[in-house]
Amino acid sequence: MGILKNTQKPTSQSTKTQTATNATIDIAQIRELIELMEEKDLANLELGNDDSYVHLTRNVAVQTVAMPQMSAPASTAPTAPTPKTPSGKVETSPMVGVFYSAPSPNDPPFVKVGQKVEAGDQLGIIEAMKIMNPLEATQSGIIEEILVSNADVVQFGQPVIRYKA
Repeated sequence: MGILKNTQKPTSQSTKTQTATNATIDIAQIRELIELMEEKDLANLELGNDDSYVHLTRNVAVQTVAMPQMSAPASTAPTAPTPKTPSGKVETSPMVGVFYSAPSPNDPPFVKVGQKVEAGDQLGIIEAMKIMNPLEATQSGIIEEILVSNADVVQFGQPVIRYKA
């Protein structure tokens, strides 16, 4: 049950119970109210007048109904071939920041797809906490793909450049 509150003046009848706040609760009447709540499937019941007030709350189990799952219709169209996973080595971001492909918006990018680079060549800039950090090639190779766009936020370890295998 929930909250039981009755402000009726205490009496000496044996069917009444004294509470800590010096109010009485007639147990027989409370039982009748509980039976009424169960019979009518009520969650809350409040009764009151000038002398007394009773509020009963019943914990009602919520029934959940499982919805039947809709199965996907069988596809009659041929499936598209799965794209092959690129196999070249990658340069990853050494820190979290913003990747810039050029030294300034009006300058050409440091590298382009198909360009041959040597270890130590600058591939881009990663701005972190207002500091411009160069992203340098750790190996020699030909750029196959630039995986991020100019001004994209990059995470630590995120692939930025892919070399041809």
